[in-house]
Amino acid sequence: MNFGTLDRKTAILWISGVALILILRFVVLADRSPAVVTASESVPMAEKRLERLRQIAATVPGKEAVMKQASGELESREKGMLKAETGAQAQAQLQDLLHRVGGSNGIDIRGVEDMRIKAFGSDYGEASVTVRFTCLIEQLVNLLAALANEPEMLSTNEIQVNGGTDKNKTIQVRLTLSGVVSKKLVPKNTGGGL
Repeated sequence: MNFGTLDRKTAILWISGVALILILRFVVLADRSPAVVTASESVPMAEKRLERLRQIAATVPGKEAVMKQASGELESREKGMLKAETGAQAQAQLQDLLHRVGGSNGIDIRGVEDMRIKAFGSDYGEASVTVRFTCLIEQLVNLLAALANEPEMLSTNEIQVNGGTDKNKTIQVRLTLSGVVSKKLVPKNTGGGL
């Protein structure tokens, strides 16, 4: 049998291809499944672990009841917070409240001198509105009593009272009223200030 140069080249290519396929199949792409290892835990250890997991699972209903009670208590405490999506809305609620309660006591509270929102502890914010008005002392006392009877959590941060010179004994009052709001309404400090 006499091989020509073309047959020799073809035979070499065939042998090289088969060798390459065999190397890829049995060396590179071989199934290398890990050897089976013995269990690291014995049956008594697994039973202890199972018992511990059952004890933990048994405490879940009690923890859910405590969580439900705490959520209910938090909701009742936060009932008096000003409900607003933005700080301006919370301040507008305070303005409206002052206008409404002042009007029911015969006091005309119109303009706003100052409005602020600042942090109140670590979980809440405080919205405040400062107003000026003129009234009689009895009207001021009735206004403060009416504000104390409102369902919202309100406080007066500052009250300045100046006597008037007219015969009606009117006084000039500068009052700052604050209400508790959600922490998300407190503006973030950007730094860079002095």
